[in-house]
Amino acid sequence: MNKRTRTLATALVTTLALGATGCSGGGKSGGSPDRKNPVTSTNGAVIGGTPQKGGTLTVLSNQDFTHLDPARNWVMPDMDFGTRLLYRTLVTYKAEPGAKGSELVPDLAEGLGTPSNGAKTWTFRLKPGLTYEDGTPITAQDIKYNVERSFSPDLPGGPDYAARYLAGAQGYQGPARGRHLDSVKTPDARTIVFELHKPFAEFPYAATLPTFAPVPPKQDKGPQYDNRPFSSGPYKIESYARDKQIVLVRNTHWDPKSDSVRKAYPDRIVVTMGLKGNQIDDRLIASSGTDASAVPWAQLRPESISKVLTKADVKARLLAESSSCTEMVQMHTGRAPFDDLKVRQAVQWALDREAIVTAAGGPAVTDASSAAMPGSLFTGGKQPDTLRIPLSGDPEKAKQLLKEAGKADGLSTRLTVSINDKAIGEAIQQSLGRAGIKVTLETVDPSAFYDTIGDTKNRTDLVYTGWCPDFPSGTTFLPFVFDGRYIKVKGNTGNHSLFKDDAVMKRMDEIAAMTDGAQANKAWQELDGQILAKAPVAPGAMKRRSLLVGTNVAGAYGHTSWSGQLDYATVGLKDPSKSAN
Repeated sequence: MNKRTRTLATALVTTLALGATGCSGGGKSGGSPDRKNPVTSTNGAVIGGTPQKGGTLTVLSNQDFTHLDPARNWVMPDMDFGTRLLYRTLVTYKAEPGAKGSELVPDLAEGLGTPSNGAKTWTFRLKPGLTYEDGTPITAQDIKYNVERSFSPDLPGGPDYAARYLAGAQGYQGPARGRHLDSVKTPDARTIVFELHKPFAEFPYAATLPTFAPVPPKQDKGPQYDNRPFSSGPYKIESYARDKQIVLVRNTHWDPKSDSVRKAYPDRIVVTMGLKGNQIDDRLIASSGTDASAVPWAQLRPESISKVLTKADVKARLLAESSSCTEMVQMHTGRAPFDDLKVRQAVQWALDREAIVTAAGGPAVTDASSAAMPGSLFTGGKQPDTLRIPLSGDPEKAKQLLKEAGKADGLSTRLTVSINDKAIGEAIQQSLGRAGIKVTLETVDPSAFYDTIGDTKNRTDLVYTGWCPDFPSGTTFLPFVFDGRYIKVKGNTGNHSLFKDDAVMKRMDEIAAMTDGAQANKAWQELDGQILAKAPVAPGAMKRRSLLVGTNVAGAYGHTSWSGQLDYATVGLKDPSKSAN
């Protein structure tokens, strides 16, 4: 380890934590005209005060989880639920509202990791006395095992930082046949060392992800582990009926003295699934009976926003933190007709982003997007508008581009959206139709959405999806959405345009090797516009996550590092006796 690299790593972690303050505020975003938002960020406010210990917190949900297996869990808010309640990671985020919620703190580890070898080696030391739900010790070897199993072909869809950064990881297929990664070393039960093939000063941020949670090999059941992850956190699974209900109860072997983050106020947490979105909204607005002790899984439906904003007592229970996520139409660049740049540009020019904003609930909770990365990753916190396309689109310009592509009579294609975004899908369908692009809309249940669009052989030409940075750096956005070297046949994650451009990938490697953080940030911002010019995607919208909680809920806030999602580490009840049994 040389002093300069150690200083660089420490400075980057500190700078990123401070820079995250730009993620927490609501307000204007790039690509949309200035306006005063009638819904603003809670900006550090906590609804309901400090919770009391006990009672049952109910989560009203319209879907099942995508995945709870920590090797596969990479969807908001599944990660918040898993890493705050069921399993712990080497490092995590503070359980505080506002900017402080983006600060890193040790979790299973005693510190944030020690870099050496030019930030290509990271060493973590586990706290003593950590145990699972049955009282058996949590070991460094169990974390190594989960990192290794994240490479298994039968466990697709999870964070792939390990695959991108660990030395000797290319071609690795997991530990099923006794094969192990030499680049993850465990010299004793409390020490784990990661050897990377290139410097990664931001590695402590990656260590917050579920990949770096422990899984005891004896409990691993392959794909079935999704149904019953073994707990290292404050709760364990009592029962789980797919698409119906999951019940969490206290893990009596969790030691709060070893955990500065999770407060574990409720005795039980019950997630009721399969409800209709409007049913959830109406129940939380009324907040009667046990619904007073309930929180939502999904954000408010667009048609429910006005019901909340017009009632002061209801609006007081509304969380609306910025999500720092962007949504976009991603086009399958690997097959006709979207292998043609002109056709892809036609989609960019035909898309009516104002219609998308309206369909998503209006400017109160949504802004049009003009870039791939969110405003929080740009200087000044605002997206640039490099394409300079009118917010409502330009159908005539789109028709001209189609004509130049030999598609003067238009074309037909299919678009996949989550059932939650059906109205947005219809807005996209109508706006592309103005230019002669006939779109057949296909909706998918949210719990199956990412598995569906991650099947590269069988998916539709167009998908509407988004990406949230795992931490405030272009490192965790553009490479995951546009680096073609990590496309998978199944379980494909961010790069749903299947974009593979040699010049772009070369530039990504150059930026990743930069030791000057400010220089790297500027380069990521410039690369964003260069990628959009090649049109693998058409920018759509940025939503603030609007969550309404019951009148008996306390300790509720939108966590900046969970993209505005409720932080399950601290939420509980004002009066536990009023909750369900």
